[in-house]
Amino acid sequence: MEDLIRIGAAATALGVSVDTLRRWERDGRVSFERRSNQRFVSAAELTRLLTERAGTSRTSARNRLTGTVISVKRDKVMAQVEMACGSQRIVSLMSRESADQLGLKPGVSATAVIKATTVIVERP
Repeated sequence: MEDLIRIGAAATALGVSVDTLRRWERDGRVSFERRSNQRFVSAAELTRLLTERAGTSRTSARNRLTGTVISVKRDKVMAQVEMACGSQRIVSLMSRESADQLGLKPGVSATAVIKATTVIVERP
């Protein structure tokens, strides 16, 4: 059973909900093994899904934190989006247009994709 992953852990790894995985199962996109009324996916199947999903997004960024939007402050041009990603608090500044197009508002699930070559923070 070492190569079996619970549906919740698989959903987190894939960045989708458990309901999405259940829907994928109904559609024949993924196969689960049931043990004691719980769904498990094999490590090989999860690897296949991760590889498949990786092909849908072309980015060199490797740091992805999934979380929940907790506030959005908009002015005429810019938006400040604050997210809770586990124990981390992430703040992003973006155009208001981008925030509107993404439908960002408190309670919405989102992923912060972080790409930085240099981050410097100093205090005297």
